[in-house]
Amino acid sequence: MAVEDLGTKRYKIETGARHPRGNTAWPKVGIFAQRGKDRPNRIGVTVCRILSVDGLSLRVRGLDAIDGTPVLDIKPVMRGFLSRGEIREPDWARDLMADYWTRGS
Repeated sequence: MAVEDLGTKRYKIETGARHPRGNTAWPKVGIFAQRGKDRPNRIGVTVCRILSVDGLSLRVRGLDAIDGTPVLDIKPVMRGFLSRGEIREPDWARDLMADYWTRGS
């Protein structure tokens, strides 16, 4: 694991395999097989719903990001750009996401 210094904040960068969320019941997988925050590339892409716009401020729901993450760009979602074909995922990923959006509500 490397440490990257971005201004005044230091971030660890995960490069090896690990159990998602530290759960040893799930297999060790690389960082690109999971959605962990300690990625080599700090740019993410997510789909969310815009609730309101006030000048340069957006209020959104369902943004998959850590508080304080800068938003670099927004664009509309169009069916033609969504996933095509079957999406395959391992059982541990379905378990992890089972109540993801309802936690902390």
